[in-house]
Amino acid sequence: MQITFLGTGTSHGVPVIACDCEVCQSNNPKNKRMRTSIHVKSKEYNLLIDTPPEMRLELINNNIKNVDSVLMTHAHADHIMGFDDIRALNWFQGKEMPVYADRKTLKHIKRIFPYIFSKETPGGGIPQVILKEVEKNFTFKDLNITAVPIYHGDNQILAYRINNFAYLTDCSKIPEKSLKLLEGIEYAAVDALRFEEHPTHMSVDQAVGLIDKLDLKHGYLTHISHRLDHQKLNDYLPEYISTAYDGLKINI
Repeated sequence: MQITFLGTGTSHGVPVIACDCEVCQSNNPKNKRMRTSIHVKSKEYNLLIDTPPEMRLELINNNIKNVDSVLMTHAHADHIMGFDDIRALNWFQGKEMPVYADRKTLKHIKRIFPYIFSKETPGGGIPQVILKEVEKNFTFKDLNITAVPIYHGDNQILAYRINNFAYLTDCSKIPEKSLKLLEGIEYAAVDALRFEEHPTHMSVDQAVGLIDKLDLKHGYLTHISHRLDHQKLNDYLPEYISTAYDGLKINI
């Protein structure tokens, strides 16, 4: 299973508009972070998690042409506003796109993009999607998926366990029941916004603590703000944790 980190930035992206900080002005390409998303490729299936605003560029930059289904974590702008670009995948693949989310997120998708679901012809191309409410456990050929409820502040959203990997973005707290759903995983991408604590995201040290608690072979930090320099953060982390960056590919 190959996982490509398409974007690893927080909701502002990095660099942030009009910001003159050291990270935003950095020449290190690993400090350039589009909004957060991953692509999962197995022998039999291609899966995209979330449709961020830069989805088009993220797929082009990584030469990704095939997506069999999309999983949505929640409906915040940085995770959903590239949704219309699904239509290019429809055109290339010649088929509708199944999109899986919880009931609340599906409702928001219909509200944010009403023209996609209107009976009236909008006068332009629209994504051809099949909205499906996620089940607790489901399978896409050789990918076994578990929907894992987590908290993004007071908002319950979804993380996903995919075989022995978990994607835990926009996470501030994980209920004990959900921790049990993660037992036995070996790798994970974990939200780590900044060093300081935040009401809706994990800090770096909280993410490290979670990776330790899960006893992972390796953890990858994502959803990273401009307060964190890639190299400095990597130097701070133990050897079994890495700072993810846009375009990083891991094989597990």
